[in-house]
Amino acid sequence: MKKYYYTIGEVSNLLGVKPYVIRYWESEFSFLKPRKESGRNRQYSEENIELLRRIQDLLYNQRYTIEGARQKLKQELRNKSSQPVTPITNKNQEISAELQENLITLRQNLEKLCTMCHQLWSKKI
Repeated sequence: MKKYYYTIGEVSNLLGVKPYVIRYWESEFSFLKPRKESGRNRQYSEENIELLRRIQDLLYNQRYTIEGARQKLKQELRNKSSQPVTPITNKNQEISAELQENLITLRQNLEKLCTMCHQLWSKKI
């Protein structure tokens, strides 16, 4: 079973580095932001782990400096965000229509839930 979040110890074992190295990378790479729960424990997503693997590769295998790796990753992130969105083909239009209906229903349910929360909140005050 795949987990949604991993602890720093688990990530440390996956990457083969000490937890303090991961914490250092977090301080050097501003776009690496694991989720932190109330106890300040870090929770790493699959996306965080992939980014950490990329950082590790740049630093250890490709011999980039911290600054060089930071610039390279920022450029990669910029290029990724500027890529055009793939248009929906005719084959996927039926699926897309169904997804759109589901999203509309979900949004309506969320709006109802939000209204109920506001009503409950106003009663407490």
